[in-house]
Amino acid sequence: MADQKRLDKLLGELGIGSRSQIKEAAKKGRITLNGVTVKDTGIKVDWEQDVVCLDGELLTYVDFEYIMLNKPAGVVSATEDERQKTVLDLIGDSVRRDLFPVGRLDLDTEGLVLLTNDGALAHGLLSPKRHVDKTYYLETDVPIPTEAVSLMAAGFQVDEELTALPALLELVEEKKAYLTIHEGKFHQVKRMMQAVGCQVTYLKRISMGSLMLDPSLKPGEYRRLTEEELSALRRLL
Repeated sequence: MADQKRLDKLLGELGIGSRSQIKEAAKKGRITLNGVTVKDTGIKVDWEQDVVCLDGELLTYVDFEYIMLNKPAGVVSATEDERQKTVLDLIGDSVRRDLFPVGRLDLDTEGLVLLTNDGALAHGLLSPKRHVDKTYYLETDVPIPTEAVSLMAAGFQVDEELTALPALLELVEEKKAYLTIHEGKFHQVKRMMQAVGCQVTYLKRISMGSLMLDPSLKPGEYRRLTEEELSALRRLL
């Protein structure tokens, strides 16, 4: 049996409204529990057993939600923004209303973004102590010098503010490569490539730890994580 929780608390977590708004909805007879109109939103419910409806529509509840998004360029990695579309604006069917992106991608960067409301998992994946790998595919304006591979493998002083830990640079073509880093500093990939004389013209994150971007997801598309993907992420922590 699931833990029982107050009805108004759970409805609030689903984004139905504030506690006072939920109370008002109950007064108007809009909320039912197992087919019976509910006036007291302080009662406890079991979402695995009980059937809760708002205006006749069945509500689904989950404690945590995990969504993989292929972020397109031009979208902000934030929960809200007054000027730009955010990653949350792309998710049309989330159960939870408290999702947030785990880490950030620049506005013009594409690729893997994990959205969740699991703060413990997010903290573990982003913790500097964990050194969780993040792999990017990149393209540059000029050929990447071959000596950049050994330079990044050793770790180096990128600029006055950033000393990068050892990273794996895999050359694909003269102007194309994969770069795996273990940190997530501001504009880090772009700054590392700039330090070796290259401007990044295209950047896409393809993995975070064990989580690989689903190649079937087009920019702007998303799906829930599988149990296997979620278990593999948890093993990293």
